[in-house]
Amino acid sequence: MASVGVAGVGAGVPEVVSPALPTAEATRSWGVRLASLLRPGDLVVLTGGLGAGKTTLTQGIGEGLGIRGPVTSPTFVIARVHPSLVAGPPLVHVDAYRLGGFAELDDLDLDASLEESVTIVEWGHGLAEDLSDDRLEVVLEGEDVRTASVAPHGQRWAATDLTVLADPVEDLSADTVRAEAP
Repeated sequence: MASVGVAGVGAGVPEVVSPALPTAEATRSWGVRLASLLRPGDLVVLTGGLGAGKTTLTQGIGEGLGIRGPVTSPTFVIARVHPSLVAGPPLVHVDAYRLGGFAELDDLDLDASLEESVTIVEWGHGLAEDLSDDRLEVVLEGEDVRTASVAPHGQRWAATDLTVLADPVEDLSADTVRAEAP
């Protein structure tokens, strides 16, 4: 079972560590679970090395949000918008890998759609934090078996129970997550 840290992060909300994510499907399933907590205006900053599973996780989030896909890495186009198929928020998927700094990220005018979308920024650590005081920072780590550490920041996350993200991933599908969502 994964542990839930107690050290204060952001607005005093503890960091949460995912269960083991040994496969791409487990990572996608965990992304579906994470999507059940997201709402319009949320910013998720993804960090991890090449091949860590950032886009795979985003695919799961997209599935959980019910967006039009497919979700692929936006490395060369920088940003993609995926509209919802279920009257939910669109997903704005950004890859900041090739950006030279916050000024280039700011040029994308993400703040124009931030309030009505769920925005995910891959390679956003050190760049995307200025987009919103309220955000989740997700760090994917591990070689053969990865885990995701989730650090919530801001008042948006102060009253949100993130411990569901530490539960085992088995038998998780978009249908069961939507049925269990508050």
